[in-house]
Amino acid sequence: MMKEIRVQDAIGQVLFHDITRIVPGESSGRAYKKGQIIGPDDVEKLLKLGKDHIYVLDLAEGYLHEDEAALRIAKAAVGKGIQMLPPVEGKVRLQATRSGLLKVNVAALARINAINGVVFATSHSNRPVAARQLVAGTRIIPLYTEEAKIAQVENICRDFGPIIEVLPLRSLKVGLVTTGNEVYHHRIEDKFGPVMIDKIKRLGSSVIRQILVPDNITLTVQAIRDLIAEGAEMLVLTGGMSVDPDDRTPASIRAAGGVEVTYGSPTFPGAMFMLAYIDDIPVVGVPGCAMYNKATIFDLVVPRLLAGERLTRADFSAMGHGGLCLACSDCSFPACGFGA
Repeated sequence: MMKEIRVQDAIGQVLFHDITRIVPGESSGRAYKKGQIIGPDDVEKLLKLGKDHIYVLDLAEGYLHEDEAALRIAKAAVGKGIQMLPPVEGKVRLQATRSGLLKVNVAALARINAINGVVFATSHSNRPVAARQLVAGTRIIPLYTEEAKIAQVENICRDFGPIIEVLPLRSLKVGLVTTGNEVYHHRIEDKFGPVMIDKIKRLGSSVIRQILVPDNITLTVQAIRDLIAEGAEMLVLTGGMSVDPDDRTPASIRAAGGVEVTYGSPTFPGAMFMLAYIDDIPVVGVPGCAMYNKATIFDLVVPRLLAGERLTRADFSAMGHGGLCLACSDCSFPACGFGA
């Protein structure tokens, strides 16, 4: 399939693959592009790149060049909100076309990577991404491969749906209930509310109203119902989330008609988190750690709710792997292992 030719005899031949130039400690990039015709001036340059020979490819029927293979893999795998970039050195990169939540079918991705000679790498699923952000890359390892292997990838993608996509975040009207006698009676300044309002705004939604209530189930239930009547599409409750006898927020959510998904999450910080639904309205109870930690369970769950997911207990059970924040002095979340 490949015929080896001395570089000195290759003038006029067409390269069928990219050639990389690596300068240790400085750079690595494409020196020659696939399709380029080798001229007399290129002989010495190629020799300095360590290329004593080039190879002419004569593919038999049923085989694919690395570029075509990578393009077919990418085309089969991508869903909405993703675009393919042109092949470079045999690799096709995928980038987001919009901001939103990155979703990766991890099980299907593992099946693809189990095919010998095929590689497909992505960023972590369930992470917010920005438009034009690089989210994945794919290629084959050899310069060419059997078309049957690429057909295997295409079949996996057809069976499992998109392997990678970006879901847009909905802009919801959020009702905020801040509980606690100390805040309600103005003994201390409310510092939790502003943090939640800022986080919600950064995610593209807005708080329609914040209601302060004491540690009282009746008044908290009334605040929940008032906000729903005013058009709240999601409810966020802060304070009163621990197991102390006077912390009554979980009981208030249940009393207001909330169907509990979980009270407790295998994440640190954020173990005392609660998610419930009143009809289709998500209700989250946020523990105090979200007031002063940059990344908590709030940042893992709320983007998924805004993307339209209805989370289950199983979703929270899976969060234990990667659920420990290392509290780095220079926080890089979401570009870190927390929640991954």
